[in-house]
Amino acid sequence: MSASPLPAPPVPPMQEPDRPRPNSLTDLFVSFTLIALQGFGGVLAVIQQQVVERKRWMSNEEFIEEWSVAQIMPGPNVCNLAMMIGSRHFGLAGALSALAGILAVPLVLVLGLALVYAQFASQPQVQGALRGMAAVAAGLIAATGLRMSVALARNAIPLAVCIAIAATGFVLLAWFRAPLAVVIAMLGGLGCVLAWRGLKP
Repeated sequence: MSASPLPAPPVPPMQEPDRPRPNSLTDLFVSFTLIALQGFGGVLAVIQQQVVERKRWMSNEEFIEEWSVAQIMPGPNVCNLAMMIGSRHFGLAGALSALAGILAVPLVLVLGLALVYAQFASQPQVQGALRGMAAVAAGLIAATGLRMSVALARNAIPLAVCIAIAATGFVLLAWFRAPLAVVIAMLGGLGCVLAWRGLKP
């Protein structure tokens, strides 16, 4: 008589690694204020570097997931992302504190700079400086995209398919000037279906 096979040991549920978190609402406000003040030409590169790599409040995969949601929500993407990060730790109060941090001080500075810029906007040196800053901003965004792309290797969707979806989005937006909402609905819906099929047991 053969022995019956032993039952497989239960698989322990996956636990989130312990990560640092903001100490208080003030810490959240100050952190996002400093992030915003460093974000010349776009704060995405800075917020990814600070939240993921320096403060380690979230993993790169979590950042990409929340950034994806922030992009399809109405309103400025970075403000949406800041509110989502703040809400992760302190709920509604955290969301409002993060939003205030990313808007309050930069708003005052921008208003002051706007007054100064109005006086010197016609100067060739000022126009050249702005073109140089635009090039730096484009480089920062490209570098952030490359850093975030590492997480695609562990995505439920195969890497080649992710690249194809990204390339299709670029072609539709840059060459065919397709409406952003249509591209998001079409490619985003496709990505959701493929991810669901990839995660399906």
